[in-house]
Amino acid sequence: MPGFLESPVISRIRRNHGLEHAAIHVLSQRFPGTSLAGYSDAGGFWLLGDLETEAVADGVTAALMRLRNGERNLAVYPGCGTNYAASGIAAGLAAGLAFWGARRRRDWLERLPLAGLFATIALILAQPLGFRLQERFTTSGAPGGLRVTMVMRHDGGPVTAHRITTEG
Repeated sequence: MPGFLESPVISRIRRNHGLEHAAIHVLSQRFPGTSLAGYSDAGGFWLLGDLETEAVADGVTAALMRLRNGERNLAVYPGCGTNYAASGIAAGLAAGLAFWGARRRRDWLERLPLAGLFATIALILAQPLGFRLQERFTTSGAPGGLRVTMVMRHDGGPVTAHRITTEG
């Protein structure tokens, strides 16, 4: 698996994803209460949130500098989709386990509280799993030669978005 994760496209996506998270950490500290979200790809990432372009550019630059200075923990973010996916899959599997073998409607109704309990336990246990998946697979806190080439604001939708493009 390490070979796959270090392939050029996957490596870029992981490093951009790590920079996206680091930028959200930095910007959340600078602008508390501002709702932020992101989406990464091989060419950079989108940052959604009502911020001025200069603030976004400064935050991304600071985030990249902090990653380069060894703050790799910034690449892991609690609001990442990886956490939600891990929790959802775990809860779904746990609930499915509770219903295993139920054939009649009555069996399903009787097992519903057990399914809720199993799903809740799975959600609790999956939280560290999501962080671990981010650390090992979906993000990288080592930006390497990654550099920001452009920060561009996109208006016109229900949310202000900035496209951050990267190279390296």
